[in-house]
Amino acid sequence: MKNISSNILSPRITEKGAYLSEKGVYVFNVSKDANKGEVAAAIKAIYKVTPVSVRMAAVPSKRVFTRGTNRFGRTAGGKKAFVYLKKGEKIEIM
Repeated sequence: MKNISSNILSPRITEKGAYLSEKGVYVFNVSKDANKGEVAAAIKAIYKVTPVSVRMAAVPSKRVFTRGTNRFGRTAGGKKAFVYLKKGEKIEIM
């Protein structure tokens, strides 16, 4: 049995995430095998708030080129979760 908080990897700090956090939606990087129920339980345990809903999205890996070494590679893909909270609740990320 894995630890419940191991599903949440980190908050996803982006401009879109900052805009959404004003509306009560927070974005997190989650493990690839996490599901909505596990993410909701982890958010409840870590941040002491109850999510109204959780939406998941796959982040595709992308092909990149490094100029100095003239090599191609790939970025790591993953999964992100959009966590919706009630109107009065907040998560302090920073």
